[in-house]
Amino acid sequence: MRAVRALPAVVLGAVVLTGCGSDEPDNQPNPSTTTASAETEVSGPVEAVDLATGLDSPWGLLPLDDGSLLVGSRNTGVISVLGAGDPEPTRLRTIDVRAEGESGLLGLVATADESTVFAYVTTDDDSRVVAMSWDGTTLGEPDVIVDGIPGGETFHQGGALALGPDGLLYVATGDNGTPADAQDRDSLSGKVLRYDLDGSPAPDNPFGTAVFSYGHRNVEGLTFDDDGRLWASEFGQNAWDEVNLVRAGDNYGWPEVEGSGGGDEYVDPVAVWRTEDASPSGITFWDGSLWMAALRGQTLWEVPLDEDVAGDPVPHLAGEHGRLRNVVVATGGNALWVATSNTDGRGEPASDDDRVLTLTR
Repeated sequence: MRAVRALPAVVLGAVVLTGCGSDEPDNQPNPSTTTASAETEVSGPVEAVDLATGLDSPWGLLPLDDGSLLVGSRNTGVISVLGAGDPEPTRLRTIDVRAEGESGLLGLVATADESTVFAYVTTDDDSRVVAMSWDGTTLGEPDVIVDGIPGGETFHQGGALALGPDGLLYVATGDNGTPADAQDRDSLSGKVLRYDLDGSPAPDNPFGTAVFSYGHRNVEGLTFDDDGRLWASEFGQNAWDEVNLVRAGDNYGWPEVEGSGGGDEYVDPVAVWRTEDASPSGITFWDGSLWMAALRGQTLWEVPLDEDVAGDPVPHLAGEHGRLRNVVVATGGNALWVATSNTDGRGEPASDDDRVLTLTR
């Protein structure tokens, strides 16, 4: 077990944010009015216990209706299943991937009836989405439904997948190391994309292409709340990590602005953190809050929501389990499953890392 460490304060945009988004901290909200102590948990405490240990670079997590959990290994391209009550994963399939940095086997999601599982993968040439049949026992051969997402670089590949309440597939991409592409609506980089389940762009997308929103640097987490709103966790560069409320056609500013205050043409994030406190990856909605896994910050951040306004953030598990990669709502809705990320080449793994934790209030 890792010792709990005190974290600096996190700056949260729970009100209208001002400033001109740059690397300078004083261009964000006044810390005297919009910071929450990272050492004080102001909502109910949580308890975390191991669901599984000894995993290799878990990234994608996909809860299934029968209580089991699909887990994707970023490094190896292996998708395994953790049966309900079974701490030993069973290997289902290996997908060929280029695994380094932030590349490899990334997000997982399934159709509502769980007959098809989608995965976001990086190859030597691009990033792509594959579809696989699933009958509860066997995961079928991967069929490429989306390709050509720029993916030749090691970093900023995005990789989040979500199935919307509209039955459409949402895909988050990074800027692939070319920041200007995030503002280019003809590029698939630095975007949230929306597709029919066969991989064709959704017909009512705002620009007549696959692009749903743009101006993103590196979105690794997507989730829908109970009211059908789409939320994204986004890596900043040097100063500000973000949570964004994503709407069709909106421009989220990268690389013209990092954080908030870029002008009327850009949408401000609802919350910002200093990069040392977050480096956000997976995000989910549970119990009235957004829950965001932080890598460098080694914290599970809870952000209470009141409609589309974010309240003060609450830190959980700070420093206890190292880097946190992903978080999903467990089958049945009474707990969260949280994956650590200490065997990804950037952490300091304990002897039983990586792990998936079950978290309850």
